[in-house]
Amino acid sequence: MAEKRNIFLIGPMGAGKSTIGRQLAQTLGMEFLDSDSVIEERAGADIDWIFDVEGEAGFRKREERILNELTQNHGIVLSTGGGSILSKDNRNVLSARGIVIYLETTVDKQFERTQRDKKRPLLQTEDPRKVLEELAKIRNPLYEEIADITIHTDEQSAKVVANQIIDMMDNLVA
Repeated sequence: MAEKRNIFLIGPMGAGKSTIGRQLAQTLGMEFLDSDSVIEERAGADIDWIFDVEGEAGFRKREERILNELTQNHGIVLSTGGGSILSKDNRNVLSARGIVIYLETTVDKQFERTQRDKKRPLLQTEDPRKVLEELAKIRNPLYEEIADITIHTDEQSAKVVANQIIDMMDNLVA
């Protein structure tokens, strides 16, 4: 890759966007950013607190502003929130400003990876698996719509997935 294009990681919670993103950025010598972390840093509060106070709509407005800003950087690996693709504006910005990588995973793997995580407001419910299934029905087609590359992450290490992404990006550019 002669030029370092922006790489945007999309996918559901528990797909490995942050872990794989850090590995990918390190391997490529690029800056890693996590949109959820930037939102928390700027708000001075956790995402679950933002959801409690502002609701999901308030959080999504913050997310839209942050994604618009962060995607204007050059040479970054950006991990996005699982629901960021719900906004058409976000989908357009991600598609236009970088290579979009969809990290695909099964609901079973998501459930396994997130079941002990208390910092995911949408999963603080009686039946988190049902929530994951409902989110997948709505969001998976949107991930697929804007993805330049799709990689299944269930049984692979972050390093293996990062190397696959690099190989596929080289093929995309070639």
